[in-house]
Amino acid sequence: MNETTFRILAALMLFTGAGISTTFRRKADHDSGEKLSRHADGTPMMMVIRVFGLLLWLSPIVYLINPAWMNWSKLGLSEPVRWSGVALGLTCIPIIYWLFSSIGSGITPVSATRREHKLITHGIYRWVRHPLYTVGSSLIVSFGLMADNWFIILLAVLAFIAMAIRTPKEEANLIEKFGDEYREYMKRTGRFLPRFR
Repeated sequence: MNETTFRILAALMLFTGAGISTTFRRKADHDSGEKLSRHADGTPMMMVIRVFGLLLWLSPIVYLINPAWMNWSKLGLSEPVRWSGVALGLTCIPIIYWLFSSIGSGITPVSATRREHKLITHGIYRWVRHPLYTVGSSLIVSFGLMADNWFIILLAVLAFIAMAIRTPKEEANLIEKFGDEYREYMKRTGRFLPRFR
């Protein structure tokens, strides 16, 4: 398969996912009229998030501009495995829309909650408390598979780990805000994946 085909598909999925995220985040900031401090998570965590964020965007962009620039991290994946990346990405896009439309103005760039934040327990949040971390990382993994690139996949895994480390603080904020309502919600939902029991 022509490398250009994978680049076009990867670009479409990456920019569609980013476009959905940006649209809903801007709307949430506008509707709430509240600007949350980027320092809510502490300076070390914000530095980690910024560095990973830069690498997470820069590496795929470099691949899209010229795949040869990322040859140093090429895996040599078979075409069917790369197509599995396309399938994973196509699965992620509608889920990204679903989760953003479910949480609405409750989406924040930090672990702090908005003053008027309401506990969301419908849509995808009926089953998973933090679907964005799982689905966002999966979208980047799908890009890495399409790009045949271990470095992009590694960045997705490391970004997920960073978000997982931040999650207890986020949940502590939610417990502080919603108390027993959030504790009960925790009992019946999975943190990153649905609970099947």
